[in-house]
Amino acid sequence: MMHKIPIHHDRIRTTPSQFSWVDHRLVRDRHLERLSHEAAALYLFLVTVADCQGLSYYSDASVCQHLTLEAPALAAARVCLRNAGLVAYRKPLYQVLALGDVPAPATSPTRRSAGEPMALTEIFNKLAGGTP
Repeated sequence: MMHKIPIHHDRIRTTPSQFSWVDHRLVRDRHLERLSHEAAALYLFLVTVADCQGLSYYSDASVCQHLTLEAPALAAARVCLRNAGLVAYRKPLYQVLALGDVPAPATSPTRRSAGEPMALTEIFNKLAGGTP
């Protein structure tokens, strides 16, 4: 095990008094790889502002302003997060959901809708003339 020494001892993070967290399984279980950059930004925003039940009432206009997104990009990001099973949304309420099991990889190629993110391995395979 590597012994780690902080670079800035005067800026070591502590748990803030308000409630917020980011689950490391987002990376370990490869949830982030399925998200667009806009969806990842929206997810980070929502986990930051949500209460202990994962609930947040930020309006579309406010979220767009905070993330410098246009309304269609916000809508696409929200769909991406809903499809990934990371958030639920019923206007005006967002709920950040507990991370579930990682879906099994598809055994056969599936058609993607325009703008849906792809894993890097899929992109490289496609470029190399492999399975799309």
